[in-house]
Amino acid sequence: VQLQASGGGLVQAGASLRLSCAASEWIFGSHDMGWFRQAPGKEREFVATISGSGGRTNYADSVKGRFAISRDNAKNTVYLQMNSLKPEDTAVYYCATARSSGFTPTAVSSYAYWGQGTLVTVSS
Repeated sequence: VQLQASGGGLVQAGASLRLSCAASEWIFGSHDMGWFRQAPGKEREFVATISGSGGRTNYADSVKGRFAISRDNAKNTVYLQMNSLKPEDTAVYYCATARSSGFTPTAVSSYAYWGQGTLVTVSS
């Protein structure tokens, strides 16, 4: 497995979750990393991204101020801290490795490798 996402679950609105994504070193490296999500019947959408060094981040407007992306390059792991969760955050969350380094790409097409996804369900 090249990208392994974990940490999803069923929570109530207002709760927090922390997603983790462990990657093989050869596809983590200094590449930019991102989180996307896909709700039933909807297209996959951008959530957050972090540059290879961790110095730059970018977020979807819908999660700004609630979610925080971070990475530990020594552990080849990227995290997504999700606070104040809402029912509309319910989706399968995917981590992905971008083709770039030093940027914060938001397009699905900018990412080359994808994890298997972890389900987050937020009840009202």
